[in-house]
Amino acid sequence: MEKRQLGKDGDFVSVIGFGAWPIGGAMGAVDEQTAISTVHSAIDYGITLIDTAQAYRTSEAILGQALKGRRKRVFLATKVSRGYSQEAIRRAMENSLHNLQTDYVDLYQIHGWNPQYPIDESMETMEKLREEGKTRYIGVSNFNANQMKLAAETAPFHSLQPPYNLLNREIEAEILPHCEAQEIGILAHSPLAKGLLTSKYTPDYQFPPDDERSGMEGFQGEEFRRNLEKSEKLKAIAGQRSLTLVQLAIGWLLRLPVVTCVLVGAKNPVQVAEHVGGQGWRLTDTELQEIGNVLAER
Repeated sequence: MEKRQLGKDGDFVSVIGFGAWPIGGAMGAVDEQTAISTVHSAIDYGITLIDTAQAYRTSEAILGQALKGRRKRVFLATKVSRGYSQEAIRRAMENSLHNLQTDYVDLYQIHGWNPQYPIDESMETMEKLREEGKTRYIGVSNFNANQMKLAAETAPFHSLQPPYNLLNREIEAEILPHCEAQEIGILAHSPLAKGLLTSKYTPDYQFPPDDERSGMEGFQGEEFRRNLEKSEKLKAIAGQRSLTLVQLAIGWLLRLPVVTCVLVGAKNPVQVAEHVGGQGWRLTDTELQEIGNVLAER
């Protein structure tokens, strides 16, 4: 398993990370024992970075069970999600530590920008938690470049967690250059576009009610069909290298050194095994051009 350094001077972590959103049940039910087995499989494959959040339903509690006897083998990240006042951040941290059955996390992140809460107060609290040993590093998630600049005025941070995948490249305009310049590590979430880059679905597929995608605009109608058409063309490029579309999508993100880790969600050990195959190789210039041509299509 390849490793990259988090930010300017952080730990070296696996380039494939375990995104723990799916095991919380938001993309369809996952029984607890399967979820625990999936986490164990990820660790056995050499995945060190595991990412969860206060808002990930039962995810933290499941990880607390799964990491018994394995805590020292992972770089554990979580987020405060439901309010960024000083009191809410501290309360969320204590609840997360309880659920995760640990006395510290390696990375604590603010889950999103909310102008209701002064960012200087939020970041001051995050830094105090770091000084107290509750977390080793701090980070932010879903911030734009200007929001990161404002946050950094109060406390330095090591990472940004943005959405980034073949079908969503919005961060390339301003966020990627800012992170490169400031040596902020990117933990790319939603690398498979919530399943659009897996070759699992057809345009007439209906997501069950307990799956968040059943209510998402991009998973119905013309947009759904258009993205699936692009995915099939990308799958053909992957096949030329004996890769799956999933592996191509992960490897494409890792083409950039600023991407420290690709956070991939998994519901079972078979999916983890496929994800691990997304690292350890590099796309050629010709392949990158072919991919770019597909992405440029309307």
